[in-house]
Amino acid sequence: MSFLRVASRRLSRSFAGDSMPIRRYLGDNVNLNGLHMIRDVTTNGSLGTLSGIRKMDQLVFFSRGISTTPQYQNPSAELVEVESDVEADNKKLPGLEPTKPNEKPRVVVLGSGWAGCRFLKGLDTKIYDVVCVSPRNHMVFTPLLASTCVGTLEFRSVAEPVSRIQPSLARDPNSYFYLATCTKIDADRHEIHCETVVGDGMPSEPYRFKVSYDKLVIASGAEPLTFNIDGVEEHAVFLRDGYFSDVQVHWHVKTEPIIMLAGISEEEKQRLLHCVVIGGGPTGVEFSGELSDFIMKDVHERYSHVKDYIKVTLIEANEILSSFDVGLRQYATNHLTKSGVRLVRGVVKEVLPKTILLSDGTNVPYGLLVWSTGVGPSRFVKTLGLPKAPGGRIGIDEWMRVPSVEDVFALGDCAGFLEQTGKQVLPALAQVAEREGKYLAGLINRIGKENGGKANSIGGISLGDPFVYWHLGSMASVGRYKALVDLRQSKDAKGLSHAGFISWFIWRSAYLTRVLSWRNRFYVAVNWATTFVFGRDNSRIG
Repeated sequence: MSFLRVASRRLSRSFAGDSMPIRRYLGDNVNLNGLHMIRDVTTNGSLGTLSGIRKMDQLVFFSRGISTTPQYQNPSAELVEVESDVEADNKKLPGLEPTKPNEKPRVVVLGSGWAGCRFLKGLDTKIYDVVCVSPRNHMVFTPLLASTCVGTLEFRSVAEPVSRIQPSLARDPNSYFYLATCTKIDADRHEIHCETVVGDGMPSEPYRFKVSYDKLVIASGAEPLTFNIDGVEEHAVFLRDGYFSDVQVHWHVKTEPIIMLAGISEEEKQRLLHCVVIGGGPTGVEFSGELSDFIMKDVHERYSHVKDYIKVTLIEANEILSSFDVGLRQYATNHLTKSGVRLVRGVVKEVLPKTILLSDGTNVPYGLLVWSTGVGPSRFVKTLGLPKAPGGRIGIDEWMRVPSVEDVFALGDCAGFLEQTGKQVLPALAQVAEREGKYLAGLINRIGKENGGKANSIGGISLGDPFVYWHLGSMASVGRYKALVDLRQSKDAKGLSHAGFISWFIWRSAYLTRVLSWRNRFYVAVNWATTFVFGRDNSRIG
């Protein structure tokens, strides 16, 4: 408060005289009309209304919805704002206020992954206004993500803009998409606190704002499990996000073979062109298969001077593809070995800048380390004061509700059934998230039609049948036009399982039909055809 008093006295003196000193400090283009409000406030000795000064030049936040004065345009205003934020109540944040009785109820969705986007697609926007808050403005079709790493597919072929999935986010006056992350959920006030994504041309300081909701759907996803192993976050890349596949692996796999490696020792050449994949699940196996296929078909033909140095090693603590049938696991092991993938059974103890230390003392040198060992609760989920399911996910009941709070739902990789429901926590799979999103959209629509869309108004409305998940089976590609198809409903159940070229054809056909839009289905089909005829595109742009 002493800082504010000094600032107020200086502002008062400045306004009592000439405004030129202020113009020299803030710039000639600044609008001083709004600053006269500060003079009046400081003269009266009241600083409580500083947060309400929004008649100055304003920036429309992401063109729609929230207006706030940009900090980077006014350095002195930034100091006052930062200082006052510490003492001011969080409700002083700019943002979307609660909906009025004559307005449609507002549904806020956190995340743009499988669960969040499937929910957005099924939500009836004639009943609700919708707000989506996510650090990315697109959904990634994750089953085909490994194919983008080596040029089999272009990344944009597997990325679907959120505004195409739910057009109301782009056209309806009271529906918004914010490129931001949620930092806090205030369930008592029915509002969330957010801050915008920084970097990549965005302001270096994030904007902080709030959004009031009538119904909140948490679909924020999960984060890769590192098991607190030293060095993983610093040196490994993760098969979870499209930016990773489009930049890091794309650069390493396609650029390193072109380097002549002049003046480098044989040992260093082998290390630089050694790719190590940690984790023998479907994602790790598919990436290993795609990479070995790329090496056998493209690298050996085009970069013969380094073809003998490029190696792929897959490290798994147990058996690869443990959820598949025993016969399919053995087929995958034999096929990957023939394709040049070295399979190692071991547990990672520590990751160093150039080598991986296993628990048995073995050192594995690497040039590229890909981490694919499953996912766990994100940092955001861990900070929430909500009940937790086994494994640390947000606890939900059979209707996707978070029982301890009103009007809050959770689904996808960030949520799991509470122990008292008697149901097991479902695996972090795309088909699970998609099914949950479809179910919850139907439930929320039904609640809205029965006038339960507003906050605290569900009351005695019947929620209908609880969510039931039926597993449709698993598929995984192992490279060189081979794949595995396991249609059992559980690991111990009986069912159809097959491996080979026919399974590869089924795998591609199934995923092609699951791509969300006809536009992207066309792109994927064209990419596959182009790769088959001309090989993979190994150019690096940018």
